[in-house]
Amino acid sequence: MSRDSDARPPGDEALPGTLPEALRAELIAFRRDLHMHPELGNQEFRTTAAIKARLENAGLEPRVLDTGTGLICDVGSRGSDPRPMLALRADIDALPIPDTKAGVPYRSTVPDRAHACGHDIHTTAVLGAGLVLAELDRQGLLPRAVRLIFQPAEEVLPGGAPDTIASGALEGVGRIIGVHCDPKVDVGRIGLRVGAITSACDRLEVSLDGPGGHTARPHLTTDLVTAAAKIATEVPALLARRVDARAGLAVTWGRLEAGHACNVIPQHAELSGTVRCLDLAAWREAPDLVHAAIDEVAGMHRAKTVINYVRGVPPVVNDAAVIDLLAGAMTARRGSYAIEDTEQSLGGEDFSWYLEHVPGAMARLGVRTPGDTARLDLHRGDFDADEEAITVAVELFTASALLDGNHP
Repeated sequence: MSRDSDARPPGDEALPGTLPEALRAELIAFRRDLHMHPELGNQEFRTTAAIKARLENAGLEPRVLDTGTGLICDVGSRGSDPRPMLALRADIDALPIPDTKAGVPYRSTVPDRAHACGHDIHTTAVLGAGLVLAELDRQGLLPRAVRLIFQPAEEVLPGGAPDTIASGALEGVGRIIGVHCDPKVDVGRIGLRVGAITSACDRLEVSLDGPGGHTARPHLTTDLVTAAAKIATEVPALLARRVDARAGLAVTWGRLEAGHACNVIPQHAELSGTVRCLDLAAWREAPDLVHAAIDEVAGMHRAKTVINYVRGVPPVVNDAAVIDLLAGAMTARRGSYAIEDTEQSLGGEDFSWYLEHVPGAMARLGVRTPGDTARLDLHRGDFDADEEAITVAVELFTASALLDGNHP
């Protein structure tokens, strides 16, 4: 991705809407409060109430989603403007893992619950952007209405995005943007990529049944342990030969259970794992391909199968024009040197469901303190973020809204 070599240096503002210091301090406090009180998907009642109260205090009119958690809020009036809005999306749920950080005053107060994926940063950034844009609107400087989307249950397959869309979140929306914390990128920078930036992720559960029997006479029964082992090893190998390797379709098992005694062939066995895929077209074919491969291997061992293939999320496929919008916004705020190319992740993100309806893009938001060598990763109990990332994301969102609104 090319970048302008003579980009504007930091401090040379072309756009209004930078983050005031008082609001910056308030947002850090807001983020820390969320971090201390994490809530799981579809249980984010306190989080939803906190966001709603702050938006209402700014004179806005948020609407809680039909599911009872999460909310949407428009900033600015559409009036007679027929142009579709830009939406800013945040996810608000936490993870069911303990917070193991030491020496920070905002450590989670809820046992086995933690904001270990940065959703508290995402939420605070969209809230902050909404407050800044509301002030610009009062000054007559907001060229087009913007929608804020605070979505629940991103961590729960198939994600809270489908329910959020069903609640009307995308009505009147033409494009959507979001960010995701990236602990491999320094704070003050973002990672951009045209095309797929995440992978599809589905859940796979397989049950095997047979009459069982004595291990001395496996020829008289169905050897479910061998059948389960063959499925675990041969199904991924079969799929590797039936799909273009560039699609990256991979079955990875996380659980295999069978039997209770060394001399008894069991009557039941179970496997469960994930199906990940880099390519959208291959993801659409994956259920049929996986079903066929499992049945083929199980049939060789006379095992009866019940397959539960749970659709998760498709890949997030970034639209080129929306990536240009984000690049322009970041360049306006911090210069093009603050943008780096990023690779496609094997993780899943339900932001992808929005992109089934409207074009959009997700940026990787740097949250690593420059020089930090701790190598913290997402979904770990010790994950934390440099809170300067909130300022960066707010300025990225507000600049994007202004640049998008000034286009016909």
